[in-house]
Amino acid sequence: MTTIDLIYFNAGGGHRASALALEAALQGHAPSWRVRLVNLFEVLDPQDKFRALTGSGPEDWYNKRLSRGWTLGMAQELKLLQAAIRLAHPLLLRPLQQHWLRTEPDLVVSLVPNFNRVLYQSLASTLPGVPYVTLLTDLADLPPNFWIEAEQPQHFICGTPRAVEQARALGHDAARIHATSGMIIRPEFYAPITLDRAEERRRLGLDPARPTGLVLFGGHGSKAMLGIAERLATSTQLILLCGHNKALAARLRQLPQIAPRLVVEFTTDIPRYMRLADFFIGKPGPGSISEAVQQGLPVIVVDNAWTMPQERYNAEWVRGNGLGVVHGSYRTIDRAVIRLLERLDDFRHSVGRIDNKALFEAPEILGRILAGARSNTISGTPGWMSSCSSPP
Repeated sequence: MTTIDLIYFNAGGGHRASALALEAALQGHAPSWRVRLVNLFEVLDPQDKFRALTGSGPEDWYNKRLSRGWTLGMAQELKLLQAAIRLAHPLLLRPLQQHWLRTEPDLVVSLVPNFNRVLYQSLASTLPGVPYVTLLTDLADLPPNFWIEAEQPQHFICGTPRAVEQARALGHDAARIHATSGMIIRPEFYAPITLDRAEERRRLGLDPARPTGLVLFGGHGSKAMLGIAERLATSTQLILLCGHNKALAARLRQLPQIAPRLVVEFTTDIPRYMRLADFFIGKPGPGSISEAVQQGLPVIVVDNAWTMPQERYNAEWVRGNGLGVVHGSYRTIDRAVIRLLERLDDFRHSVGRIDNKALFEAPEILGRILAGARSNTISGTPGWMSSCSSPP
């Protein structure tokens, strides 16, 4: 049985969401394959010693910062984190080597940044010939050493021409750089729209005829949503998705309002709420904006000093493709909404040109990588030298 390991962690939620989406796509593509989701931190710390010492998991602090908007200075902190990972390389290598020897996958796909050097080296030193793939869940890399490591003969799956160019610039063989047409998003975002928008809006207490914005800041929400709701309280009908942040949802419900407003706590049915909206408001996260665009929603995002460094290119991508409004601050969100509504038809037309089929392209790519590795094993060539062409 072919076994594929998908490496993820829960920092921010997007990596796990991509892993789950890819798992579903792989099971549909090749039901005989065994797909395993592997939480990287559970491998590195199987006894959860970090939580015992600090009272929280390594991902919890990061997610709390996102929900409170404490993102200023993260570019400098990222450098310190990467230096610490480099310094701890020998300590991280051993548990990973033991994991690979114990589990023996046929293919490893990383959906996480920063750890790809130690992940690759641990696999290559224990199971030579097993291909290693990094699937970027960002629209572009953040050099150096974020997604794309130099001098590692591995495979990359890149969702934009910018990411492909970055991999080539670091000297990687074009045969191991595989292009997709966008980001991996959940299969539900490809399902046909069947609901009656007007009737469903009316049922939820919204005005069927009024332009509606959907506000989303990931699975843990953000206090920025409070300011957005306050500034648009008299002018814009909103659907606010708060994720796991019950306290935020409670505060949003207490705010005065004139325009209709719907506050939603954690839900897995985000596509349904997007289908009720006309545009998206949120941070420039690669998953959220890709999901919105897939649902035909122009976007409003902010790019400023509080934007996380790995998400700054996403705002450039929105602007360059004419997918919505990139603004400098949520404090002037009312102006951004006016700008978007003035050109709503133009933005919708640009959004309609994006044809993201990455969820269905990635399994095909992985299948070719596996076939190439097996062919080279039979011929006596190391599996990591397999050459697989990218889709057009």
